[in-house]
Amino acid sequence: MNIFNILAFLFTTAVAFSYINYRYIKLQNSIAITLMTACITLLIVILHGFGLNLGEEHIAQALEKINFHSLLMNGMLSFLLFAGALNFNIDQLLSEKWEIVALALCGTVISTGIVGVMTFYFLMLVHHPLELTYCLMFGALISPTDPIAVLAIFKKLKAPVSLETRLAGESLFNDGVGIVLFVTIYAITYEHHAATIAAVSLLFLQQAIGGILYGVALGYLGYRLIKPLDDSLMEILITLAIATGGYAVAQIIDISGPLAMVVAGIFLGNRKKMFYMTEKSRQHLIHFWEVIDHAFNAILFLLIGLELITIQRSMLDLVCGVGAIVIVLIARCFSVTLPLCFLSRKQSMNYRIMIWGGLRGGLAIALALTLPSGVAKTLIVPMTYAVVLFSILVQGLSISRLLRHNWE
Repeated sequence: MNIFNILAFLFTTAVAFSYINYRYIKLQNSIAITLMTACITLLIVILHGFGLNLGEEHIAQALEKINFHSLLMNGMLSFLLFAGALNFNIDQLLSEKWEIVALALCGTVISTGIVGVMTFYFLMLVHHPLELTYCLMFGALISPTDPIAVLAIFKKLKAPVSLETRLAGESLFNDGVGIVLFVTIYAITYEHHAATIAAVSLLFLQQAIGGILYGVALGYLGYRLIKPLDDSLMEILITLAIATGGYAVAQIIDISGPLAMVVAGIFLGNRKKMFYMTEKSRQHLIHFWEVIDHAFNAILFLLIGLELITIQRSMLDLVCGVGAIVIVLIARCFSVTLPLCFLSRKQSMNYRIMIWGGLRGGLAIALALTLPSGVAKTLIVPMTYAVVLFSILVQGLSISRLLRHNWE
C-alpha cells in the first residue's frame, strides 16, 4: 500500500465516521471520531487476545510508512493553525489580550515545567527513570490545548463570550508557544545545542519573536495582494500560498512557522482588515478554510485511534498513563490559576471550566510520534495517548454538564 492509498483510506474513513456521527450519534465530531476509533481499537485488541487477527499487522505496517514528523511539522500544522487563526475575532482577542497572553505564554511555560519535573520523579518512582530533558519535552508537547470539542459545546449552550475567547485564544497561541518550547528542547536533546540559559533563551527568542514578526509580514503581504482583487478563487489561492510557501520559508530561515501562521491568519482574518473583500468572497474564503480545518482534524483524530493498535501494551504503560493523566491535570490547575489570579476577577467557576476545558488533541500525538525511536519514545508515546484519550473522551463528554450547571 503506497502513501496515497494510506492517506485516501484515512480521509475516506474519517468522512465515513463524520457522516455516521452527523446522522446518528450527534456528538462533537472530534469526540465521535476518537470514540469510534477507540472502540474499534479495543475490539481488535480483545479479539487479538483470543487469537483472532483482524489485520493489526497490516495497519501497523501501513502507519509505519507515514513520516509523522514530515506530515505534521512540514504539512498539516500550517493549514490547521492558519485555518484556526483566520476565523478568530480580533476585537474579542484584544478584549481578553492580557489573560490570553498570560495563559498562552506563562501558562504553557509553567505547565511544561511542572509536567516535566513531576514526570521525572514519577518515572523514577516506578523504576523507569528518564532524563529530565526528555520529561520536559513531554511537558512541552502535552501542554498545548485543543478546545475544538469544547468550543462547539460553548456555542450550543451560549456560554459567555469572554470565556470562549480565553479558551480559543489560549489554544491558538499556546500551540505556537508549545511547539517553540518542544523544538528548543528537542534541539538541545537530539541536536546537541548548548544548554546554557543564554543559549536556550536565544534559541527560544529566535523562534518566537522571529515567527511573530515574520507572521505580521506575511499577513501584510497577503493583505496588499488581495486588496485590489475581486476574485474569490484568486483570494483563496493567495491564502494557500501563504500557508504553504510562507511556512516553508519560515523553516528555511529557522524561525517558528506555527507562530507565523497564527499571526498571519489573525491579520488576514481580522474583520477590520477584511473590509476590502465582498461579503460573498469573504464567505467563500472562510468556508474553504473551514473544510480544510475539519478534514485535517478528522484525519488526526482518526490516527489517534489507529496508532493505539501499533504500540506495545503492558502494565507499565497503564501505570504511566494514569500517572501522566494526574500530572497533566495538576499542571493544568497551576498553569491556569497562577497567571489568571493576578489578572482576573471573574467568578471562580470560570477557572474550573478553563481547567477542565483544556483538552489535548492531535497535536500532542503527532509531536510525540516525531520523536526518534528509543526508550524515551516508548515511554512518552503511551503516556501521551492516555492523556489525549482521557481528555477527549472523559473531559470532552463531561464538560457540557459542568457548563449547564453554571448557566442553565
